[in-house]
Amino acid sequence: MAKIIESVPNISEGRNQDVIEACVDQIRTTAGCTLLDYSSDASHNRTVITYMGSPEACEEASVKLAKKAVELIDLTKHTGEHPRMGCVDVMPFIPIKDAGTEDCIELSKKVGRRIAEEADLPVFLYEQSASAPHRENLAAIRKGQFEGMAEKVKDSLWIPDFGGQRIHPTGGVVAVGARPPLIAFNINLSTSDVEIASKIAKIIRRSNGGFDCVKAMGVLLEERNTAQVSINMTDFTRTPLYRVVELTKAEAARYGVHVIGTEIVGLCPMNALFDAAEYYLQIEDFDSSVQVIENHLL
Repeated sequence: MAKIIESVPNISEGRNQDVIEACVDQIRTTAGCTLLDYSSDASHNRTVITYMGSPEACEEASVKLAKKAVELIDLTKHTGEHPRMGCVDVMPFIPIKDAGTEDCIELSKKVGRRIAEEADLPVFLYEQSASAPHRENLAAIRKGQFEGMAEKVKDSLWIPDFGGQRIHPTGGVVAVGARPPLIAFNINLSTSDVEIASKIAKIIRRSNGGFDCVKAMGVLLEERNTAQVSINMTDFTRTPLYRVVELTKAEAARYGVHVIGTEIVGLCPMNALFDAAEYYLQIEDFDSSVQVIENHLL
């Protein structure tokens, strides 16, 4: 059976449409690779690209993307709400069909080596591909961001896995690895006070004693003058979306603020939405595999 792998790289450009399209074209023009979605955010100054295909097609598309991003994105001139350390900031591989974690780990190492050699962009392996436990967490690798990374890689604990003890002068470094499906999920608040969003993020994220499998931070959406709790849900089966929304509502109410909307960036697993529907509609004994028409068609 043919293996299918998904990749969801984030590039550090969300404003210049010509640059975004040139990067996305690297996926469009790769045989055997299907572009599923790309979503840009001007405040974050970041674009999330989603594609899938055979391991060989994903490898080729990912290396082409890195080479084009290094050519067009200059982080010495980059500003945005989202933390970043590279022109391609992160490049995960996710098993989708007839592929497993080991396939994605192997692919991440191939791609990482090629990116270092062909795009001159040093690479950290992260998540399930990490070469050491302290490198598993993307936030730990990214700490210091682009501006502090040249000094950080001088530390023997933080030498990139590929590309040498250095950063690219304008492209920085990139994290490449294998991971389970992740949902990029944002909650927008009825305030422009980003401190409120940051306080809520601190309460819900795992690193501060909050929900398991939740990473979060507060940001300001400048074009809307709206504070946002920006969240990565690393395993929705352990912490569902609705649970995070409900606690965010409760914490926001303490400050006289309410949730005005949520966003899903890119794609998300269908069952994550079924979980929310079952909760909010209070459906008893719901079985999505039997009671959802589209599941029978699939």
